[in-house]
Amino acid sequence: MIRAEVETWTPRRGPDWSDILIRLAGSGPSPWLIYSAASAALVVILVTAFVVGSALQLGALAPQPVQTHLH
Repeated sequence: MIRAEVETWTPRRGPDWSDILIRLAGSGPSPWLIYSAASAALVVILVTAFVVGSALQLGALAPQPVQTHLH
């Protein structure tokens, strides 16, 4: 996508970076799609880290020993 924009770009009086950036931003996916995908990926990463940490008994996710004194 970027290569096609760069190859078709011809300068007028000098570099027109704002025009290129606007065209690249307009041709990409919707920001809401990106935000939704990033949020879903973050939830998956956090849940996976919690489950793996609990299974391996890492840090504060591990079951804590209970001190019992039976008389």
